[in-house]
Amino acid sequence: MRRARLEDVASEAGVSAATVSLVLRGKDGPSASTRERVIEAAERLRYRPDRAASALASRRSRMIGVMMNIVNQYQAQFVLDIADAVEDKGYKLVLSSTTRGIDERHAIEVLLDSRCEALLLLGPTSPVQQLDLLGRQLPVVVVGRPISSRTVDIVRSADEDGIAQAVDHLVALGHERISYVNGPPGTVSRLRSGSFQNTMRQRSLLEHAQLIKGGDNELSGMRAAAAVLRSPSPPTALIAFNDRCAIGLMDTMVRSGVTIPDGMSVIGYDGSPICELPQINLTTVAQDTRSLAENAVNALVQRLDGTSARHEIVVPPRLVVRGTTAARNTLPTAQP
Repeated sequence: MRRARLEDVASEAGVSAATVSLVLRGKDGPSASTRERVIEAAERLRYRPDRAASALASRRSRMIGVMMNIVNQYQAQFVLDIADAVEDKGYKLVLSSTTRGIDERHAIEVLLDSRCEALLLLGPTSPVQQLDLLGRQLPVVVVGRPISSRTVDIVRSADEDGIAQAVDHLVALGHERISYVNGPPGTVSRLRSGSFQNTMRQRSLLEHAQLIKGGDNELSGMRAAAAVLRSPSPPTALIAFNDRCAIGLMDTMVRSGVTIPDGMSVIGYDGSPICELPQINLTTVAQDTRSLAENAVNALVQRLDGTSARHEIVVPPRLVVRGTTAARNTLPTAQP
């Protein structure tokens, strides 16, 4: 059966197509009885507005594209909050993910080919020049990565503050030998590692601070843990670049006979849902994904409405204390 059209509803209700349009859009004009007839006719015919045709007529798609990394659990949770914020603004969401075979350029091209009016890019690694060029074509918000751009809006967490909260929590528990497991090369890694060193310096603990090569997944955390266990003077606490890295750290520590948190305190970063599982119960610096999502979508909509200039929004994170941190106790030792 073909899809019911506006003209079919008009014929069924005995009114003009213009009257049906007014009723369905909630505009003034038609009487109460006419409204009732039109609504009943639309329900009988199971009429649904053809949004694609409306978009073509208005030359607007009302679609916002989001580029994400499908294997990143934090970004997956973030997209749920973005979807709510986009829906509240009357827009639709289009997702495009980077994968092993799809880089950022191709993922963005998918969104552009889908007629997205604006883009939200979650943690992009593309050069600033490319992002600037993209921002000249349509409204773009970069989430999570501070960059110097004249065309792109920035919405990010206060990474410096988040790391400082983690250090202060461990210092309050009596830890002095604290190490930071760094992430992959990039702006965010530099911000977080720099904040770690600055905070340790301010607490007069810089001599005990150590940066350890890491990454952004479980395997990199496992490798970093192996390096810690080989150290002649290991730390008593570790802060990881993100939650996935922290989970890899804990896995190797536990397999090597180190108890968490008595033998080693561990803190992650992001606030991924997996941290809440009883078997993991990870202390983490949680990013406020709802606030980040709402600010990012608001920035895009304001750009689309022509009511906003470029700006950068910084949202404070918060430390969520769970079961992987405790007062300094024993030092970890590798099993023979």
